[in-house]
Amino acid sequence: MKEKKNKTLEIHRNQEGKRILTGKEWLFVVIVGLAGQLIWCVENTWYPNFVYTKIAPDASIISWMVALSAMASTFGCFVWGTLGDRLAKRRPQMLIGYAAWGITVVLFGLTEYVNHSNMAALTALVVFADCVMSFIGAMANDSGFIAWTTDITEEGNRGRMGAVVAVLPVAGTILGGLLFGKIIEKIDYFKFFIVLGLFLVLMSVAVHFMVKDAPDLVPNKDPKGFWHQVFSVFDFSLLKKNKLMKDICIIFAVYFIGFQMYFSHLTNFLVYTQGYTTGNAGLVLGLPLIAALPFTFLCSRYLDNGKFYNIMYISVAATVAGLLIVWIPNTVVTCLGIFLFGTGYMCIYQALMVMLKNCMPASMHGQSEGIRQVFYVVIPMCIGTPIGSFLIKHFGFAMRNEYGVAGYSANWVTFIVAALWMPLVLIPIRKAKKDYLEYLSSKENNEQ
Repeated sequence: MKEKKNKTLEIHRNQEGKRILTGKEWLFVVIVGLAGQLIWCVENTWYPNFVYTKIAPDASIISWMVALSAMASTFGCFVWGTLGDRLAKRRPQMLIGYAAWGITVVLFGLTEYVNHSNMAALTALVVFADCVMSFIGAMANDSGFIAWTTDITEEGNRGRMGAVVAVLPVAGTILGGLLFGKIIEKIDYFKFFIVLGLFLVLMSVAVHFMVKDAPDLVPNKDPKGFWHQVFSVFDFSLLKKNKLMKDICIIFAVYFIGFQMYFSHLTNFLVYTQGYTTGNAGLVLGLPLIAALPFTFLCSRYLDNGKFYNIMYISVAATVAGLLIVWIPNTVVTCLGIFLFGTGYMCIYQALMVMLKNCMPASMHGQSEGIRQVFYVVIPMCIGTPIGSFLIKHFGFAMRNEYGVAGYSANWVTFIVAALWMPLVLIPIRKAKKDYLEYLSSKENNEQ
């Protein structure tokens, strides 16, 4: 009984009866959550640059990496999320997951030293290594950490958690941009991946000392077995019953299809099209996002009061405005563009995450993260990234990498097409607004 108590979170409530988190719990959310986002930042921004620099400047390689690693990550969410729901535990996944994740990052870096004579085989190896890293990362971050943040909060106090969860990917991008570009310039890629691997092992140690599972988490076991429970989610029966959750997932998909058209190619755009050094590209990417951060905390006050939709409308407008100017070859204008679409991305992600957490069934937080991954990761990366690659290969900027290998990087066409796509998000937002009113009415009737 004593050991169970030590590994179980003690629930604290304020005078109004709302669940609150201790300083130690917030510290863990920030430190370990940021660690995970730093690694996803590396995959989203520096892996493509690694491929262009060390493998070949071919956008199709990045397209395959993004699409297949998205599938691997999402399948990992279903597998590990189901396991967490069945055991009613997230701590073991984070404990093992962060250490294993570190190992896979180092293994990815080893692809640099594989013989380049058979490019097809090397491409397959690079993509496979990225998929393994993403599958393990899903255990540590998505079905572990993100599900845990849902377990320890409840409707009415998720605005602050939503703000932090929304800030973490951007903070990871900022730090990854400001620091990692300079580090890579100094020590090159493989040593950099070793440092990241050791860093993730250290995060596993932090999990051991800082994480406790929510005591009110109830095991959710399908009597037909583990794999039946895993694959049962793929019929999306939960979305058929929950119209609001379906609307939120569709908004995720439509917005992030546009996002994936340009984001995976953004660092290569700054380096190869705009002509920045690796380190300065990180500054141009990171500094505007720092300026955008305060808006997420401003949003949290509105989100706790259920004011989601104005935030989303403004987010779409800011994203479109940023995409329309970011390609202009002027540092100030480029930074303003990144600030605008960075603000838009952070705020709409924050609103969608808070709404989704409020809609999730209490016994399916892990599996619900898998459903979110389908619409937030798989669909956008399998549609948006290939569109971006197509635009680059047919209309992009001709360039050569450090080995003299010819290829193409993103230019204005990529950003303009993404800007033209983004207004489509307004259609599912309007549908969600209508269903949200029905959701509130139904909730009030049930409480009565």
